[in-house]
Amino acid sequence: MPARTRTAAAVPLSRRHLLAAGGAGVAMLAMPGLVGRARAADKIKAAAIYTVPVEQQWVSRIHKAAQAAVERGDIEYVFSESVSNSDYERVMREYCEAGYDLILGEAFAVEDAARSVADDYPDKAFLIGSSFKPQDEHPNFAVFDNYIQDASYLTGIIAGAMTKTNNIGMVGGYPIPEVNRLMHAFMAGAKEMNPEVKFQVAFIGSWFDPPKAKETAFAQIDAGADLLYAERFGVSDAAKEKGLLAIGNVIDTQSDYPETVVASALWHFEPTLDAAIAKIKAGAFKAEDYGVYSFMKEGGCSLAPLGTFEGKVPEAAMAMVAQKEAAIKDGSFVVEINDEEPKSTM
Repeated sequence: MPARTRTAAAVPLSRRHLLAAGGAGVAMLAMPGLVGRARAADKIKAAAIYTVPVEQQWVSRIHKAAQAAVERGDIEYVFSESVSNSDYERVMREYCEAGYDLILGEAFAVEDAARSVADDYPDKAFLIGSSFKPQDEHPNFAVFDNYIQDASYLTGIIAGAMTKTNNIGMVGGYPIPEVNRLMHAFMAGAKEMNPEVKFQVAFIGSWFDPPKAKETAFAQIDAGADLLYAERFGVSDAAKEKGLLAIGNVIDTQSDYPETVVASALWHFEPTLDAAIAKIKAGAFKAEDYGVYSFMKEGGCSLAPLGTFEGKVPEAAMAMVAQKEAAIKDGSFVVEINDEEPKSTM
């Protein structure tokens, strides 16, 4: 699919328009290890590069937070979606040349290239989804991801109470650390509620392939699963067709699956983006790990409202959810982080 470049209002923006806009960009101050703005009151010009459609759940949360920052008047915002990995570096450079101050995106398959671009534009701030930690040799390249293991743990508690066969299917994109930790947290929550539960774990090798995710889920259903962990789009479709239950990830899809999706772990990118905006305006942006802003105690994740399943989840499970959520927020309970690839336990 060819990349589409759009403003936050979804108005087409040509490459010529982008390059012409570069002259109007606000200059930034370069300091050792820090990126600052010449005039903190100015709107920050932000550009995002996404390798998948903006409708994909992970990207949609970044997009939502950016739109909120636009509405507040903090940033101007354009984005390119469905950018191929081979084209990613070129698009990053074009936005930098066009005068954009903050570059948002994902570098999971283009780590070296993305950092190379940051090195060539030391006066720009890069806030990039990455599996790696920030590095001193790239002082303007900050990293983040949806570390929502806290909310995933809570959804696991609910899943453990709702399964009748004690057989839960789990379908993920890739077994990378940030996905693995969510799955492990979900599994730990389910086991806390129901020690008898077992798991089928599979990865589809794609961030956006709903048909493949659906077929993988069907295979797990055929193997006895009566509840599915939908880390990817397509899994809930399989559950719906078979009259089974699903647990959502990153976004709340219950309105699309009112009789299927029991609960979801929601990611809120707003704390991550807002922290970056504040640091840019203060001249204090540097290479940091913004992953902590996805933690529940920072407001970066939450359990979605039960909605149509209100009153249908066993009281014992909801009591445990309330107790664990309070403990997570006050710091007395910390969800274990396990980035190793999860395995089936059937």
